[in-house]
Amino acid sequence: MAGPADAVELTVDGAEVVVPRDGSLLDALREHLGIRTVKDGCSPQGQCGCCTVWVDGRPRVACVTPVARVAGRVVTTVDGLPDADLWAEAFAAHGGSQCGFCTPGVIMRAAALDADRRRDPDAIRSAMLAHLCRCTGWQPIVESVVAVGTGEIGRRSASEADAERRAGLEGGVAQRVAPDVALGRGGFADDLAPADALVALPAAAGGWAVGATLADARALSGKVQGRRTTAPLVWPVELPEGGWSRTLRTTWVEPAYLEPDASWCEPGGDPISSLGNGGAFGGKHEEPLGEVARRLADEHGRAVRVLRTREDVVREGPKRPPLAAGVRSDGSGHVRVARTPGIAAAIATVAPDWVVEEVDVVGPATSSALRGAGWVEIAVLRASSAAGPDDTIVAPNGATATAGFGPDGTLRVAVSCGDPLDEVGLRSYCVGAAHMALGWVTTEGLSVDADGHPQDLTIRSFGVLRAVDTPPIEVEIRASSGPPVNGSDAVFAAVAAAAWRRSGWSPRWPTTAT
Repeated sequence: MAGPADAVELTVDGAEVVVPRDGSLLDALREHLGIRTVKDGCSPQGQCGCCTVWVDGRPRVACVTPVARVAGRVVTTVDGLPDADLWAEAFAAHGGSQCGFCTPGVIMRAAALDADRRRDPDAIRSAMLAHLCRCTGWQPIVESVVAVGTGEIGRRSASEADAERRAGLEGGVAQRVAPDVALGRGGFADDLAPADALVALPAAAGGWAVGATLADARALSGKVQGRRTTAPLVWPVELPEGGWSRTLRTTWVEPAYLEPDASWCEPGGDPISSLGNGGAFGGKHEEPLGEVARRLADEHGRAVRVLRTREDVVREGPKRPPLAAGVRSDGSGHVRVARTPGIAAAIATVAPDWVVEEVDVVGPATSSALRGAGWVEIAVLRASSAAGPDDTIVAPNGATATAGFGPDGTLRVAVSCGDPLDEVGLRSYCVGAAHMALGWVTTEGLSVDADGHPQDLTIRSFGVLRAVDTPPIEVEIRASSGPPVNGSDAVFAAVAAAAWRRSGWSPRWPTTAT
């Protein structure tokens, strides 16, 4: 098959195709061939692994692979993976996929392992060094790959309705639970946009750059490539005075969800929300892109996709409000926190007697919708006076979680949150919450300059724990009477308390930066 000089020929999932020579392999697959199971989580940073495909049978990150370099070669996506359904069943059976954004790339990496390494948890964790996952905490992913390696796939005993109900409770939004979600078919906003839609990106000079294609919009936007700085973290809130038995100061933290915000709208229609198959644990609840998409579609008389790049997500997305607080031996205390709508009410759910002082802080936008914002920090401070080896937290919704580290370093968690509904899904969310809490306390932080602008713009610069750095996590689910409620937020708090205790009560988070 012969193509023009400005095009290249290659084979994609068994079919010979011609695509433009310019741009990345990811652009060719998503934008020109419409293969939406290949995900754009950080393009062109090459750091999240969501766009991993095979080139001549070997894993390759598509967003940093010039399409010209794969001319005449064979490209395989998860759509062309011969045993994709087997992988999907394994990930569903073991909770290895929640939102499903990162898992197509993860599966392509895992499927490239030989038979011995598929059965070796350490080898699997090492293979995951090229990937990030914010939902699962890695352990369910490792278990899913081992299941394929051993041929013991298993089955999820809960009904799809119960699994989706549990996922909605844990994730905060309606969420599909099915094997094809692990293959990237969960229903993300940008995956569903019409092929001929215009594309809008935030412009460097302000407003929106609208182009006929993603490449055109990038050229018009003046996009600045992401970077990782050597600038130190700052703890922007000063401690209140008092006779404290323990104090805590937190810094800026990036939510680090994998799917960048996206929306689209037809003229005169209703915009598609970024909450297509996951709410980023509160990170997307206040995103404004839907109204932007509606306005631009009406203005241009055509469907418009509105996207944020990874850098845009960091610059414009909401952060957890940084705070400084002290607790006395009787459990009373005082917290100063970045002024944020709803944050005082959130703190009052666990500490109605505390003094809450909201202060103006120069920095990025903050939100109280992020997982446990405010109440978790104060619950952890109050739990720090407990004398036992484990930390127990009662969440505002009544869920209870206990966490502690064993002598071998295993993190042991117990959770009670009413009817479990789906133990596989609940366990996956609890392991993910534990992973998130460990990173938050020990390694995660975002450099922000004196003018309040985030400086660390690459997804690897946020300190998210890698698979090889995450300890074994055991979850005990304790059934209890009463209706099912979210349990992973209580786990998030209990593990944060356990990690802080293990650090020796370092007065600033992340503890490794102090």
